[in-house]
Amino acid sequence: MKRISAALSLVIAAALGTAACSGDDGPKVVVYNAQHVQLLEEIAPKFEEATGIKVELRNGSDSEMAAQLIQEGDASPADVFLTENSPAMAAVERAGLLAPLDAAATDPIPAQYRPESGLWTGFVSRSTVLVYNPDLVAEDELPASLMELAEPEWAGKVSFSPTGADFQAIVAAVLDLEGEDAARAWLEGLKANGTVYDGNNVVLEAVNSGEIATGIEYHYYWYRDQAESGENSDDSTLHFFGNQDPGAFISVSGAAVLDSAENADGAQEFVAYLTSEEGQQALADSYALEYPLNPAVSLAPPVKPFADLEPPAVAISDLDGDKVVELLSDAGFVL
Repeated sequence: MKRISAALSLVIAAALGTAACSGDDGPKVVVYNAQHVQLLEEIAPKFEEATGIKVELRNGSDSEMAAQLIQEGDASPADVFLTENSPAMAAVERAGLLAPLDAAATDPIPAQYRPESGLWTGFVSRSTVLVYNPDLVAEDELPASLMELAEPEWAGKVSFSPTGADFQAIVAAVLDLEGEDAARAWLEGLKANGTVYDGNNVVLEAVNSGEIATGIEYHYYWYRDQAESGENSDDSTLHFFGNQDPGAFISVSGAAVLDSAENADGAQEFVAYLTSEEGQQALADSYALEYPLNPAVSLAPPVKPFADLEPPAVAISDLDGDKVVELLSDAGFVL
């Protein structure tokens, strides 16, 4: 009888030990993250604290993460996919790898910043701008349209970083709004006129130092530098195109749940947190200075209000990253 009791005790102890390990591990979501690592390292702990669900971040670029997901298919360990720009998300959507999002994730975001399919949603965004050095170009000489930068009078006066996802998303918007012929001609004009730099912060530094008159990038590079020290931005300023011009394009970061997600409920909860007022306020309070897309939340001054940007209407699921790479390759910007 003692031997039976001892054996039973061992079985119970083993079962309790297994349960304890499972409890210690807890629920987890695996996030393939192509958004800024620092931003998600700020936001993920807030979600973990609010929900008790752990977040495992696997970081890479838009193109890397999208290609990996498409290669892995249904065998991917990812529960959630986050992008910096929307063309990469559109590619994964076209591959049929996404699950419909719950209304809790999509309802807080205006319809123009999420696809009709309901398979993903925007959660944060950035505005295209022209940063310029007022010692080299006067405000009244600035172009009314981004497209004008391809014209001969801008030779030697414009810079950009063509190999990154940021510029490629801007080209995707030009392609969507103006058509392939116009996009191709615009890139050819930029190649003739422009100076290529490796990275948007390098563009900002070059403009600020007076090395080049203008640079194409997103708003937050300038505002972040202003918030930190102004060392690379104090001698430059921003030109917002507005007027529904391609130069007022709003690039949207996307969030999606994989159809093959092991923890689908946790993944849905994570995306819903990103779009909720609580999550959007955490984004607004972060270092990033990207625009929240939930209308209940806004960035504090001095960042230009989102409501004043006047962006063009772009079907974000239709942005064709593959065609953009082809156009950039034809123009000699990427191999």
